[in-house]
Amino acid sequence: MNKLTLIEGRAFIDGASPIDGRVLAKVAECGEADVNAAVAAARRAFDAGVWAVLLRWAALMHEHLDELSLLETLDAGKPIGDTTTVGGEVAPADHHLVGLVTREPVGVVAAVVPWNFPILMAAWKFGPALAAGNSVVLKPSEKSPLTAIRVAQLAYEAGIPAGVFNVVPGAGEPGKLLALHRDVDCIAFTGSTAVGKLIMQYAAQSNLKRAWLELGGKSPNIVLPDCPDLDRAAQAAAGAIFYNMGEMCTAGSRLLVHRDIKDVFIETLVAAARAYVPGNPLDPAVSMGAIVDGIQLERVLGYIEAGRSEGRLVTGGARVKEETGGFYVEPTVFEVKPDARIAREEIFGPVLSVIVFDDVDEAVRIANDTEYGLAAAVWTSNLTTAHDVSRRLRAGTVWVNCYDEGGDMNFPFGGYKQSGNGRDKSLHALEKYTELKSTLIRLR
Repeated sequence: MNKLTLIEGRAFIDGASPIDGRVLAKVAECGEADVNAAVAAARRAFDAGVWAVLLRWAALMHEHLDELSLLETLDAGKPIGDTTTVGGEVAPADHHLVGLVTREPVGVVAAVVPWNFPILMAAWKFGPALAAGNSVVLKPSEKSPLTAIRVAQLAYEAGIPAGVFNVVPGAGEPGKLLALHRDVDCIAFTGSTAVGKLIMQYAAQSNLKRAWLELGGKSPNIVLPDCPDLDRAAQAAAGAIFYNMGEMCTAGSRLLVHRDIKDVFIETLVAAARAYVPGNPLDPAVSMGAIVDGIQLERVLGYIEAGRSEGRLVTGGARVKEETGGFYVEPTVFEVKPDARIAREEIFGPVLSVIVFDDVDEAVRIANDTEYGLAAAVWTSNLTTAHDVSRRLRAGTVWVNCYDEGGDMNFPFGGYKQSGNGRDKSLHALEKYTELKSTLIRLR
């Protein structure tokens, strides 16, 4: 857990590693003066029209991949092995007019990112924001700020002009200050739905800045009786919840299995779960690392206790005591009813709810019966069924006969309902960080 200390009147957070609980580094806790200074620098850089040296920066980040991977593992407990121009258009108009539709940068963009994929979530936001010509203020999570700070150093080395890319570490306050700041034109946030609602409130209370939100999920993974490969589906279902210790907004935390194949599928799933043995994430052979901190560990264990009273514990359910200390939990599977608390609330840990259904319509109804809509999957041999079910699922991403694949930058990513708005990745991400302008020119 992170502790706040004062050094010469300045607040610092003691960043503890989830691997063994030891302090990694002291990171400044930014306050209002720091946020104001970062936003002012970003505004000056944007108004001055300086352009980021993006290619040199990208090359430096690539050069330091090993270092960034190590920082990510030490900071967040992730297994070490895991770790354009904007065009316009000419619109048809009255023959006396020429109509131009152009995109322009929005201005100062604040990006507030979570601790589970620290540098990935940051890059999804600052990449298109900078490419569109904006300046950026990045606020990383206080639980995993080290890669953001290092990337800022690399930006400086690459020659990114002062004020174009700024980092303000700290707990929740800098994020709130950025959302309330009247000189921030846009805020992009990835995190919980509860905090996302606050971000929208703050944006409305200040200058009505646009707020783009990628929020929580309780993603359904539906296995129909004509699943083409039960072994592969079970392996994918295990990976969908136990990869990255279940600390993923797209985690397949609800596994919907047809009654006819339930017993054999659960047996195969439990065998697949045994491959995810929690251990020191610095070991290249380890596939499941540490829960990010003690607070999250207690949250996960609390949900496991709730699950014991709500359904049948199939496997797991215990904290793993590592010789090094740290925060580790066994892969855990429950069989529960659709209305169980652990089947409805986002846990952000390696806890899977298995729910039995009897027909396709019931599966779709259960899958959509959630406030979230980030991702979903369906396993079937029937192409018509695959197409029909994927259209009926209210989710931003649907996988068919796979889970969490096709993660390259060509596919937009985001959610329906309370999983947020807007899209990261792909050319659609540029739309979030630009203003659309129509220019009409009357001809003689």
